[in-house]
Amino acid sequence: MKYVVMFTSSPDLDAQTDPETASAVYRRIYEWFGEHAASIADGGAELMGVETATTVRRSDAGPVVVDGPFNEAKEVIGGFSVLDVPDLDAAIAIARTWPMLDLPGTSVEIRPMVVDYSQFE
Repeated sequence: MKYVVMFTSSPDLDAQTDPETASAVYRRIYEWFGEHAASIADGGAELMGVETATTVRRSDAGPVVVDGPFNEAKEVIGGFSVLDVPDLDAAIAIARTWPMLDLPGTSVEIRPMVVDYSQFE
């Protein structure tokens, strides 16, 4: 089963993390991807900062493009990857080891991927 894992954090709390701690966590992240390489179905992707986002929104006049995410959520998605594992329990076991969970305001959201579109026919 394939699951998308989205790595989220709170930018205000990220800014409070001292550079030495952040550097140590990033080293552990690279190790984490190596340790779980057999279950990762893609290379993963870290996203640029939320300030670089562009959003296409619905409006009565049609789609409108705006700078920024303008998202009311306090957490932002900083990256994602696809896991190919037997079940949700296996995905949770891997997500629980995400190194950034040692920092405040972080989480890993797990969602099953739609791989069989025949259910929508």
